[in-house]
Amino acid sequence: METPEPKQTTFTFELDADQQELVLGLMVNGNYRKREVPYSLWSVEGNRFNATLYAKEKHGKRKLCVQGSGAEDFVLFVLDPQVLGEARLGYEKVLSPEAFSAHAGSDESGKGDYFGPLVVCAASTDEKLSDEMLKMGVKDCKKMSDKQVLAIGAKLRALLGRDGFAIVKLGPAAYNRLYAKIKNINRMLAWAHATAIEEILTKKPALKRVVVDQFAHTEATIARALKPLGRKAEVVQMHKAESDIAVAAASVIAREIFLRDIEAMSAEVFGPPSEDREKVPTGSSDPRVRTLAEKMVREKGATWLMNHCKAHFQTTDKVLAACGLDRGALPEEGRVTGKEKEK
Repeated sequence: METPEPKQTTFTFELDADQQELVLGLMVNGNYRKREVPYSLWSVEGNRFNATLYAKEKHGKRKLCVQGSGAEDFVLFVLDPQVLGEARLGYEKVLSPEAFSAHAGSDESGKGDYFGPLVVCAASTDEKLSDEMLKMGVKDCKKMSDKQVLAIGAKLRALLGRDGFAIVKLGPAAYNRLYAKIKNINRMLAWAHATAIEEILTKKPALKRVVVDQFAHTEATIARALKPLGRKAEVVQMHKAESDIAVAAASVIAREIFLRDIEAMSAEVFGPPSEDREKVPTGSSDPRVRTLAEKMVREKGATWLMNHCKAHFQTTDKVLAACGLDRGALPEEGRVTGKEKEK
Protein backbone atom coordinates (compact mmCIF):
# COMPACT_ATOMS: atom_id res chain seq x y z
CA MET A 1 0.00 0.00 0.00
CA GLU A 2 1.45 3.34 -1.05
CA THR A 3 2.07 5.99 1.58
CA PRO A 4 0.00 9.11 0.80
CA GLU A 5 1.92 12.24 -0.17
CA PRO A 6 2.32 14.59 2.83
CA LYS A 7 0.37 17.82 2.62
CA GLN A 8 2.20 21.07 2.10
CA THR A 9 2.19 23.08 5.32
CA THR A 10 3.60 26.48 4.33
CA PHE A 11 2.42 28.82 1.58
CA THR A 12 3.50 32.36 0.73
CA PHE A 13 1.69 34.68 -1.66
CA GLU A 14 2.33 38.21 -2.91
CA LEU A 15 -1.08 39.96 -2.92
CA ASP A 16 -2.00 43.09 -4.86
CA ALA A 17 -4.29 45.77 -3.38
CA ASP A 18 -7.55 44.10 -4.48
CA GLN A 19 -6.46 40.71 -3.15
CA GLN A 20 -5.39 42.30 0.15
CA GLU A 21 -8.86 43.79 0.54
CA LEU A 22 -10.46 40.42 -0.13
CA VAL A 23 -8.25 38.54 2.31
CA LEU A 24 -8.76 41.18 5.03
CA GLY A 25 -12.50 40.75 4.55
CA LEU A 26 -12.09 37.01 5.06
CA MET A 27 -10.03 37.50 8.19
CA VAL A 28 -12.31 40.08 9.79
CA ASN A 29 -15.63 38.43 8.94
CA GLY A 30 -14.69 34.75 8.91
CA ASN A 31 -14.84 32.28 11.78
CA TYR A 32 -11.22 32.86 12.78
CA ARG A 33 -9.46 33.97 15.97
CA LYS A 34 -7.38 37.14 15.73
CA ARG A 35 -3.67 36.83 16.61
CA GLU A 36 -1.07 39.45 17.46
CA VAL A 37 1.95 39.08 15.19
CA PRO A 38 4.77 41.67 14.99
CA TYR A 39 4.97 43.67 11.76
CA SER A 40 1.64 42.27 10.54
CA LEU A 41 -1.38 44.12 9.21
CA TRP A 42 -3.67 41.33 10.40
CA SER A 43 -3.28 37.72 11.52
CA VAL A 44 -5.78 34.97 12.31
CA GLU A 45 -5.85 31.38 13.55
CA GLY A 46 -8.19 28.87 11.94
CA ASN A 47 -8.69 25.11 11.96
CA ARG A 48 -5.09 23.79 12.19
CA PHE A 49 -3.60 26.80 10.38
CA ASN A 50 -2.75 30.45 10.83
CA ALA A 51 -2.65 33.19 8.19
CA THR A 52 -0.70 36.43 8.44
CA LEU A 53 -0.80 39.44 6.14
CA TYR A 54 2.38 41.45 6.73
CA ALA A 55 2.39 45.25 6.79
CA LYS A 56 5.51 45.80 4.68
CA GLU A 57 4.58 46.81 1.15
CA LYS A 58 6.75 46.37 -1.94
CA HIS A 59 5.68 47.50 -5.40
CA GLY A 60 2.09 47.71 -4.21
CA LYS A 61 2.04 44.13 -2.87
CA ARG A 62 2.06 42.60 0.62
CA LYS A 63 3.06 39.11 1.69
CA LEU A 64 0.50 36.62 2.98
CA CYS A 65 1.88 33.61 4.84
CA VAL A 66 -0.30 30.55 5.58
CA GLN A 67 1.11 27.82 7.85
CA GLY A 68 -0.03 24.68 9.62
CA SER A 69 -1.28 21.16 8.96
CA GLY A 70 -4.57 22.62 7.71
CA ALA A 71 -2.93 25.25 5.49
CA GLU A 72 -3.36 23.30 2.27
CA ASP A 73 -7.10 22.90 2.77
CA PHE A 74 -7.46 26.62 3.51
CA VAL A 75 -5.56 27.54 0.35
CA LEU A 76 -7.41 25.00 -1.77
CA PHE A 77 -10.98 25.63 -0.60
CA VAL A 78 -10.94 29.25 0.57
CA LEU A 79 -8.00 31.29 -0.66
CA ASP A 80 -7.89 30.01 -4.25
CA PRO A 81 -11.58 30.46 -5.13
CA GLN A 82 -12.29 33.58 -3.03
CA VAL A 83 -9.07 35.61 -3.21
CA LEU A 84 -6.55 34.39 -5.75
CA GLY A 85 -9.17 33.72 -8.37
CA GLU A 86 -7.20 30.93 -10.02
CA ALA A 87 -6.60 27.21 -9.74
CA ARG A 88 -3.25 27.64 -7.98
CA LEU A 89 -3.20 24.44 -5.95
CA GLY A 90 -4.78 21.06 -6.47
CA TYR A 91 -6.85 21.85 -9.58
CA GLU A 92 -4.09 21.63 -12.19
CA LYS A 93 -4.45 17.89 -12.71
CA VAL A 94 -8.23 18.20 -13.04
CA LEU A 95 -8.03 20.99 -15.61
CA SER A 96 -5.05 19.67 -17.60
CA PRO A 97 -4.35 16.03 -16.77
CA GLU A 98 -2.31 15.61 -19.97
CA ALA A 99 0.16 18.22 -18.69
CA PHE A 100 1.12 15.85 -15.88
CA SER A 101 1.29 12.64 -17.89
CA ALA A 102 4.56 11.26 -19.29
CA HIS A 103 5.82 13.61 -22.01
CA ALA A 104 8.65 16.00 -22.86
CA GLY A 105 8.86 19.76 -23.28
CA SER A 106 11.38 21.88 -25.15
CA ASP A 107 12.38 25.52 -24.67
CA GLU A 108 15.33 27.83 -25.34
CA SER A 109 17.33 30.56 -23.65
CA GLY A 110 19.69 33.19 -25.01
CA LYS A 111 17.79 33.92 -28.22
CA GLY A 112 17.46 37.62 -27.41
CA ASP A 113 20.74 38.00 -25.52
CA TYR A 114 23.63 39.64 -27.38
CA PHE A 115 26.30 38.02 -25.20
CA GLY A 116 26.51 34.31 -24.50
CA PRO A 117 25.22 31.10 -26.06
CA LEU A 118 21.93 29.89 -27.42
CA VAL A 119 20.76 26.98 -25.26
CA VAL A 120 17.89 24.62 -26.05
CA CYS A 121 16.72 22.03 -23.54
CA ALA A 122 14.24 19.18 -23.86
CA ALA A 123 13.08 17.85 -20.47
CA SER A 124 10.94 14.82 -19.68
CA THR A 125 8.36 14.38 -16.97
CA ASP A 126 5.64 12.08 -15.67
CA GLU A 127 3.00 12.39 -12.96
CA LYS A 128 5.40 11.79 -10.06
CA LEU A 129 8.11 14.06 -11.45
CA SER A 130 5.57 16.78 -12.17
CA ASP A 131 4.51 16.79 -8.52
CA GLU A 132 8.14 17.05 -7.44
CA MET A 133 8.76 19.88 -9.89
CA LEU A 134 5.81 21.87 -8.55
CA LYS A 135 7.00 21.43 -4.97
CA MET A 136 10.47 22.53 -6.07
CA GLY A 137 9.04 25.76 -7.51
CA VAL A 138 9.55 25.03 -11.19
CA LYS A 139 7.78 27.53 -13.45
CA ASP A 140 8.44 29.67 -16.51
CA CYS A 141 12.00 30.96 -15.99
CA LYS A 142 10.89 34.46 -17.02
CA LYS A 143 8.93 34.59 -13.75
CA MET A 144 12.02 33.71 -11.70
CA SER A 145 15.08 35.67 -10.60
CA ASP A 146 18.51 34.61 -11.85
CA LYS A 147 19.35 33.41 -8.34
CA GLN A 148 16.24 31.19 -8.29
CA VAL A 149 16.99 29.83 -11.75
CA LEU A 150 20.53 28.85 -10.76
CA ALA A 151 19.41 27.16 -7.53
CA ILE A 152 16.35 25.36 -8.88
CA GLY A 153 18.00 24.49 -12.19
CA ALA A 154 20.75 22.52 -10.44
CA LYS A 155 18.19 20.68 -8.26
CA LEU A 156 16.03 19.99 -11.29
CA ARG A 157 18.89 18.43 -13.25
CA ALA A 158 19.66 16.21 -10.25
CA LEU A 159 15.99 15.20 -10.00
CA LEU A 160 15.74 14.28 -13.69
CA GLY A 161 19.12 12.57 -13.95
CA ARG A 162 21.28 12.54 -17.09
CA ASP A 163 18.65 10.66 -19.11
CA GLY A 164 15.85 13.02 -18.09
CA PHE A 165 16.89 15.99 -20.20
CA ALA A 166 18.85 16.84 -23.36
CA ILE A 167 20.85 19.98 -24.11
CA VAL A 168 21.89 21.65 -27.35
CA LYS A 169 24.22 24.56 -26.65
CA LEU A 170 25.65 26.83 -29.33
CA GLY A 171 28.42 29.00 -27.94
CA PRO A 172 28.94 32.33 -29.74
CA ALA A 173 31.63 31.03 -32.12
CA ALA A 174 29.55 27.99 -33.17
CA TYR A 175 26.39 30.10 -33.26
CA ASN A 176 27.99 32.63 -35.62
CA ARG A 177 29.34 29.92 -37.93
CA LEU A 178 25.94 28.21 -38.12
CA TYR A 179 24.02 31.45 -38.59
CA ALA A 180 26.32 32.41 -41.47
CA LYS A 181 25.24 29.20 -43.23
CA ILE A 182 21.52 29.18 -42.36
CA LYS A 183 20.93 32.95 -42.27
CA ASN A 184 17.64 32.53 -40.44
CA ILE A 185 17.19 32.45 -36.66
CA ASN A 186 13.91 30.51 -36.75
CA ARG A 187 15.43 27.73 -38.84
CA MET A 188 18.39 27.62 -36.45
CA LEU A 189 16.02 27.34 -33.50
CA ALA A 190 14.03 24.64 -35.27
CA TRP A 191 17.22 22.63 -35.86
CA ALA A 192 18.27 23.00 -32.22
CA HIS A 193 14.83 22.03 -30.88
CA ALA A 194 14.62 19.07 -33.27
CA THR A 195 18.07 17.90 -32.16
CA ALA A 196 17.20 18.15 -28.46
CA ILE A 197 13.86 16.41 -29.06
CA GLU A 198 15.58 13.57 -30.90
CA GLU A 199 18.02 13.09 -28.01
CA ILE A 200 15.36 13.04 -25.29
CA LEU A 201 13.27 10.56 -27.29
CA THR A 202 16.36 8.39 -27.69
CA LYS A 203 16.94 8.47 -23.94
CA LYS A 204 13.23 8.01 -23.15
CA PRO A 205 11.81 5.87 -25.98
CA ALA A 206 8.47 5.39 -24.17
CA LEU A 207 7.62 9.09 -24.58
CA LYS A 208 5.11 9.73 -27.35
CA ARG A 209 4.36 13.45 -26.92
CA VAL A 210 6.51 16.58 -26.92
CA VAL A 211 5.31 20.14 -26.22
CA VAL A 212 7.26 23.04 -27.78
CA ASP A 213 6.82 26.77 -27.41
CA GLN A 214 5.92 27.94 -30.93
CA PHE A 215 8.43 30.64 -31.91
CA ALA A 216 7.93 30.72 -35.69
CA HIS A 217 4.93 32.05 -37.62
CA THR A 218 3.89 28.55 -38.70
CA GLU A 219 4.22 25.08 -37.22
CA ALA A 220 5.92 23.92 -40.42
CA THR A 221 9.25 25.49 -39.38
CA ILE A 222 9.78 22.95 -36.60
CA ALA A 223 7.95 20.14 -38.39
CA ARG A 224 10.39 20.30 -41.31
CA ALA A 225 13.38 20.09 -38.97
CA LEU A 226 12.23 17.03 -36.98
CA LYS A 227 14.39 13.93 -37.15
CA PRO A 228 13.16 10.27 -37.36
CA LEU A 229 12.00 9.84 -33.74
CA GLY A 230 10.57 13.34 -33.64
CA ARG A 231 8.50 12.67 -36.76
CA LYS A 232 6.98 9.60 -35.09
CA ALA A 233 6.05 11.45 -31.90
CA GLU A 234 3.15 13.83 -31.35
CA VAL A 235 4.86 17.24 -31.35
CA VAL A 236 2.48 19.89 -30.00
CA GLN A 237 3.40 23.50 -30.72
CA MET A 238 1.69 26.19 -28.68
CA HIS A 239 2.16 29.80 -27.66
CA LYS A 240 3.09 30.43 -24.00
CA ALA A 241 3.90 26.73 -23.71
CA GLU A 242 5.78 27.38 -20.45
CA SER A 243 2.44 26.76 -18.71
CA ASP A 244 3.23 23.08 -19.39
CA ILE A 245 5.41 21.77 -16.55
CA ALA A 246 7.83 19.95 -18.89
CA VAL A 247 8.37 23.10 -20.96
CA ALA A 248 8.76 25.13 -17.77
CA ALA A 249 11.40 22.67 -16.58
CA ALA A 250 13.19 22.93 -19.94
CA SER A 251 13.09 26.73 -19.71
CA VAL A 252 14.67 26.68 -16.24
CA ILE A 253 17.48 24.29 -17.21
CA ALA A 254 18.21 26.15 -20.45
CA ARG A 255 18.36 29.48 -18.63
CA GLU A 256 20.50 28.02 -15.85
CA ILE A 257 23.09 26.78 -18.34
CA PHE A 258 22.97 30.12 -20.18
CA LEU A 259 23.57 32.03 -16.91
CA ARG A 260 26.48 29.78 -15.98
CA ASP A 261 28.11 30.60 -19.32
CA ILE A 262 27.52 34.31 -18.69
CA GLU A 263 29.21 33.91 -15.29
CA ALA A 264 32.19 32.22 -16.94
CA MET A 265 32.39 35.10 -19.43
CA SER A 266 32.17 37.58 -16.55
CA ALA A 267 35.13 35.89 -14.87
CA GLU A 268 37.08 36.07 -18.14
CA VAL A 269 36.33 39.76 -18.67
CA PHE A 270 36.19 41.13 -15.11
CA GLY A 271 38.07 38.58 -13.02
CA PRO A 272 37.10 36.14 -10.24
CA PRO A 273 33.74 36.58 -8.47
CA SER A 274 33.52 39.16 -5.69
CA GLU A 275 30.85 41.37 -4.16
CA ASP A 276 31.67 44.40 -6.28
CA ARG A 277 32.81 42.66 -9.47
CA GLU A 278 30.90 43.58 -12.60
CA LYS A 279 28.95 41.01 -14.60
CA VAL A 280 28.41 40.67 -18.31
CA PRO A 281 24.93 42.14 -18.92
CA THR A 282 22.18 39.99 -20.39
CA GLY A 283 19.60 41.02 -22.98
CA SER A 284 20.42 43.35 -25.86
CA SER A 285 18.74 46.69 -25.07
CA ASP A 286 20.61 47.44 -21.83
CA PRO A 287 23.06 50.32 -22.57
CA ARG A 288 25.74 48.37 -20.69
CA VAL A 289 25.72 45.79 -23.49
CA ARG A 290 27.03 48.25 -26.05
CA THR A 291 29.37 49.89 -23.54
CA LEU A 292 31.05 46.58 -22.74
CA ALA A 293 31.19 45.45 -26.38
CA GLU A 294 32.78 48.75 -27.47
CA LYS A 295 35.30 48.56 -24.63
CA MET A 296 36.34 45.03 -25.58
CA VAL A 297 36.58 45.82 -29.31
CA ARG A 298 38.92 48.72 -28.52
CA GLU A 299 41.02 46.52 -26.23
CA LYS A 300 40.93 43.16 -28.03
CA GLY A 301 39.93 43.96 -31.59
CA ALA A 302 36.74 43.37 -33.55
CA THR A 303 37.19 39.59 -33.74
CA TRP A 304 36.59 39.42 -29.96
CA LEU A 305 32.90 39.74 -30.79
CA MET A 306 32.88 36.46 -32.72
CA ASN A 307 33.65 34.43 -29.59
CA HIS A 308 31.39 36.31 -27.19
CA CYS A 309 28.40 37.75 -29.07
CA LYS A 310 25.72 36.87 -31.59
CA ALA A 311 27.29 38.83 -34.42
CA HIS A 312 24.22 39.17 -36.66
CA PHE A 313 22.47 41.43 -34.11
CA GLN A 314 22.21 45.07 -35.18
CA THR A 315 24.10 45.87 -31.98
CA THR A 316 27.24 44.73 -33.78
CA ASP A 317 26.90 47.45 -36.41
CA LYS A 318 26.44 50.11 -33.74
CA VAL A 319 29.39 48.85 -31.72
CA LEU A 320 31.70 48.72 -34.74
CA ALA A 321 30.59 52.18 -35.92
CA ALA A 322 31.32 53.64 -32.47
CA CYS A 323 34.83 52.20 -32.78
CA GLY A 324 35.34 53.59 -36.29
CA LEU A 325 34.92 50.18 -37.94
CA ASP A 326 32.41 48.22 -39.99
CA ARG A 327 31.70 44.54 -40.61
CA GLY A 328 34.68 44.36 -42.95
CA ALA A 329 36.77 44.13 -39.77
CA LEU A 330 35.11 40.79 -38.93
CA PRO A 331 35.73 37.33 -40.38
CA GLU A 332 33.39 36.30 -43.19
CA GLU A 333 30.85 34.64 -40.86
CA GLY A 334 30.53 37.92 -38.98
CA ARG A 335 29.44 39.88 -42.01
CA VAL A 336 25.94 38.39 -42.11
CA THR A 337 23.62 41.15 -40.95
CA GLY A 338 20.57 39.37 -39.59
CA LYS A 339 18.19 41.20 -41.92
CA GLU A 340 17.23 37.99 -43.68
CA LYS A 341 13.51 37.27 -43.86
CA GLU A 342 12.23 34.82 -41.24
CA LYS A 343 10.03 32.04 -42.55
